[in-house]
Amino acid sequence: MHDQLASLYPQHLATVRARADQALALGGFDHLLIAAGTPLRKFLDDQDYPFAVSPHFKHWLPLTDVPGSWIAYTPGHRPKLIFLQPRDYWHVVPQAPHGYWVEHFDIVIVRNAADALAQLPAGKRAVIAAASPAMDSVEANNPPVVLDYLHWHRSYKTPYELALMREASRIGARAHRAAEAAFRAGESEFGIHMAYLAAARQIDAELPYASIVALNEHGAVLHYTNFDRTPPAHNRSFLIDAGASAGGYASDITRTHAAADAGEFQALIDSVDAAQQGFVAKVRTGQSYPELHIHAHHVLAGVLREHGFIRMSAASAVESGVSSAFFPHGLGHPIGLQVHDVAGFQQSERGGSLARPEGHPYLRMTRVLQPGMVVTIEPGLYFIDMLLAELRDGPFAGDIDWAKVDRFRQYGGIRIEDDVACTDGAPENLTRDAFALV
Repeated sequence: MHDQLASLYPQHLATVRARADQALALGGFDHLLIAAGTPLRKFLDDQDYPFAVSPHFKHWLPLTDVPGSWIAYTPGHRPKLIFLQPRDYWHVVPQAPHGYWVEHFDIVIVRNAADALAQLPAGKRAVIAAASPAMDSVEANNPPVVLDYLHWHRSYKTPYELALMREASRIGARAHRAAEAAFRAGESEFGIHMAYLAAARQIDAELPYASIVALNEHGAVLHYTNFDRTPPAHNRSFLIDAGASAGGYASDITRTHAAADAGEFQALIDSVDAAQQGFVAKVRTGQSYPELHIHAHHVLAGVLREHGFIRMSAASAVESGVSSAFFPHGLGHPIGLQVHDVAGFQQSERGGSLARPEGHPYLRMTRVLQPGMVVTIEPGLYFIDMLLAELRDGPFAGDIDWAKVDRFRQYGGIRIEDDVACTDGAPENLTRDAFALV
């Protein structure tokens, strides 16, 4: 893996530099300054929350745990890394920079935040940073013209980025296998989560997002993060939405499992899985993502009808909003340096916004797919009490088989999610490829 990254990194950095050159020219800036960031202090405490590096910083190099450091870039010059390595015997101090990327940077090691700021070039500066007490002499302006351009082009992943995303998928797939085994063994949600972390060899703070580990009815809570410590009397169903990190890049994977004696639920999982793979096959150049989302509603409404949950046509279920009661979230989102990556709604490299289709407020992407984009495809069907109650009180209640719906509430819901790269030809399913390797 190291040799592959070493061979791909120079072209990645050249691409990042070229994008920065253009962004700075558009805004009339001389320099681009990117702060790694600093951890947030807990209220009325002397401890910090876990550090999360700026995505703009880790786009340039694979450093995720160097708070207080900076990248300073001037077009026509080598980028400069101002590396904060404090004198500190209370904490582990970041190791001196090493690895395949160091030869491409001028590196200055400093001991405190003031010395780091003193190394930043003067002139007209685009400063990408969050406000921080450590930045008293530098104002973060985060110029929209620069950010819009950089965010738009970050949608198109370099071969180096794709290599890291494949690795993140392999780590995630390995951990998902361990989580499924723990479910089959009758573990609690907490026990399953511990098995996942052990297999990923990452702690919670290193994962790209808080894992969702939901047994039985908990699968109906879209962002369930409670981790019950006691196993239920019977593990009927299991929904896990959990990813992994590699070099600052994320994977985002969801799988749903049925107990051996839950055949009716397994049949529904199989139908959603077949539908999901059909949506993945449509991740093609020129495909409108919102149109794919609407298509998913029609297909999933067909699944609901096929399995006897609704008696109306698929088209009527979508038009009436009935399908949204069972599939209330978006089909997916961009992914990369961030789980919900930037520019999902952006109209062009100059900014602007593309509206969501009416009636679909939770869709996280409205772009047209192009080569280099990576998106999640994550359809779901759920039995959510609040939404079912609204449906039961609505004008289409007579088109629902409520006895069957009520029987499936014990399983919570189904979501199946893959990370998929759009190419010049057939899509690359990073997630399914990773499971095949595991």
